[in-house]
Amino acid sequence: MKKTVAFICVHNSCRSQMAEGWAKKLGNNVIEAYSAGTENYPEVKPLAVKVMEEAGVNMSSHKPKLLSDIPRELDILITMGCNVECPNVPSKHREDWGLDDPSGGSIEEFKQTRNTIKEKVEELISRIENNVL
Repeated sequence: MKKTVAFICVHNSCRSQMAEGWAKKLGNNVIEAYSAGTENYPEVKPLAVKVMEEAGVNMSSHKPKLLSDIPRELDILITMGCNVECPNVPSKHREDWGLDDPSGGSIEEFKQTRNTIKEKVEELISRIENNVL
């Protein structure tokens, strides 16, 4: 049975979108992935879309979502490191990945964030598959 996992950030425009993209690509057999933000934002950051596309993950149709757009109860809630409080989203497990936001930075910073998120998603998938989560 798949675990419902949500990746939460403030704007849902970069890190949480990347995490959702990787989870859907790499963990589709064990994760039902979502992402959302606590504030409205007009678009996913173009550099986030570009670096994910370079890695084989198509996020061109992704749009920022709010907490109200994802399931009300989750198995796993992951915040990206932006001190986001999610009191309205019950979950069985929570963790914070403590990632720096590359927004406003170079494409290399976006690539570094993309690669770090991929590693963290792979580790999350492993923990789920090994019944650690």
